[in-house]
Amino acid sequence: MAYPIALYIHMTCVGISISLFTLRGFWMLLDHPLLAHRIVKVAPHIIDSALLGSAIYLAININQYPFIDNWLTAKLIALFVYIGLGIIALGRGKTKRIRLVALVLAVLTFGYIVSIASTHNPRGILSVWID
Repeated sequence: MAYPIALYIHMTCVGISISLFTLRGFWMLLDHPLLAHRIVKVAPHIIDSALLGSAIYLAININQYPFIDNWLTAKLIALFVYIGLGIIALGRGKTKRIRLVALVLAVLTFGYIVSIASTHNPRGILSVWID
């Protein structure tokens, strides 16, 4: 697979993943019945698998790796934070308020991950002002 194709797949999966996550979060807040639909439960796993696969391919292709390159380490740690917050937001949070806070924090964490990816700097968008 050529690098530009992998990058396109990765970025497309990023867009689909966050769009579906926010939609599911909105449905959670409304107690919408579509949240329980099988495709809504399965699709994120398929998309996120393609996202992870393309990420691994891209990292290998540019010879940069987590725990070696700081920006990828920060991105990986933020990804785990995002996943944890997503789990709380979409099901494990005991109250709607906790779920809403986790949802907002997850989306903010996602923005941080994108800013790290865009700048290749662990400070993300802050690296524009602080260097």
